[in-house]
Amino acid sequence: MTSFDPDQLRRIPLLADLTDETLSAVTSLATPFTVRPGHVLVERGHPGSGMFLIEAGTVEVDLDGSRKVELGPGEFFGELSLLTDRHRTARVHAVTEVTGLAIGRREFEELVETQPGLGLAILRVLAGRLAGAQEPVV
Repeated sequence: MTSFDPDQLRRIPLLADLTDETLSAVTSLATPFTVRPGHVLVERGHPGSGMFLIEAGTVEVDLDGSRKVELGPGEFFGELSLLTDRHRTARVHAVTEVTGLAIGRREFEELVETQPGLGLAILRVLAGRLAGAQEPVV
């Protein structure tokens, strides 16, 4: 994604129901990215500096060396270290070429504080993830 097309962005479920004002705020603060297969986007144990929304492609999330999850278009990752201020808990690498949006810590905090629609959308996804978790999240 080289430019921010609102119709394209609304295909990302997290952004689909946002108001035009909120979507404009996201696009003004996010950075588009494209990475090749094999590129490591997040490394376990490193400080979290941002979150990632996937527009196209697939990433693999290695949770603990034995549990792996694939995420694709419309999904996001990296938000937990921003919300908890803890180091990354997983390693994430691109399985295919991946395009999407990166939102840095400062921008994320600004968006959540000024755009409650985005904060609510993130909470809904996180609640769904927690409800489906097989083990407690600490």
